[in-house]
Amino acid sequence: MKRVMLAMVSAVFLVMSMDARAEEPSKLRIATEGAYPPYNLVLPSGELAGYDVDVARDLCGRLKVECEIVAQDWDGIIPGLNAGKYDAIIAAMVTTPERAEVVDFTAPYGKMSLSFIAPKSSELASVKPEQTDYSLSDDPEKAQKAIDALKPLLKGKLIGVQSSTTQAQFVEHYLKGTAEPREYKTAEAMILDLNAGRIDAALDAIGFFSGILASKDGQDLTFIGPRFSGGLFGGDSVIAVRKGDALKDKINQALAAAKADGSLKALSEKWFHTDISPAP
Repeated sequence: MKRVMLAMVSAVFLVMSMDARAEEPSKLRIATEGAYPPYNLVLPSGELAGYDVDVARDLCGRLKVECEIVAQDWDGIIPGLNAGKYDAIIAAMVTTPERAEVVDFTAPYGKMSLSFIAPKSSELASVKPEQTDYSLSDDPEKAQKAIDALKPLLKGKLIGVQSSTTQAQFVEHYLKGTAEPREYKTAEAMILDLNAGRIDAALDAIGFFSGILASKDGQDLTFIGPRFSGGLFGGDSVIAVRKGDALKDKINQALAAAKADGSLKALSEKWFHTDISPAP
């Protein structure tokens, strides 16, 4: 009788173990934009590439799951996550209070600062780029002084920003009545208009602009003015998952390992020619 009971208990535990394994996902579906090089882009072959894509593949390898990476327009990327179209977003996204209400965020996987670029032939090109990073959250007074110094130079200018981004919020909040924002569905479209002279300057991430300026699309463009971070720009680049999803903890463990062994540093140097990885 004891043997029968032992066999029954063993069978129950076996079934429970099999069910637990069945619940473990064998594939992660990850969304990126595909229009924000060198973070994410579509190659002529149609394949997705970039820092975000390489980070996604690295994390999938550490989690021992198949990686399916899909392109999704920026303005629908969070709704797509919450609709279950994919499991995570790796697309140079930063945390904001509004986003944090509808999704959860992992630890950062890349440092994020923003600045302006303008055509080399424009009067704005005389505004020398600064290496100083003004934090809107850590030192708002100093950041505001830097913004105030920019205002006379940007008076009446059209500033390109991508729609539904913190860049658009920055121009609306800090430069209202000084410069006019012009919103674009993609950052690539914004660069096209900047080169065509339809806008006077553009505001976006240093990493994105560095990639543009190193390409033929940026040969006639240059950085201008100071760098900004924090505040309404949020923090560093993070990965978004659905609210309450246990995947967040698994990704955080994989990110910690990728930071510790230098993988994130190597990937950032590959795509940005500098280290944008957060400290371990």
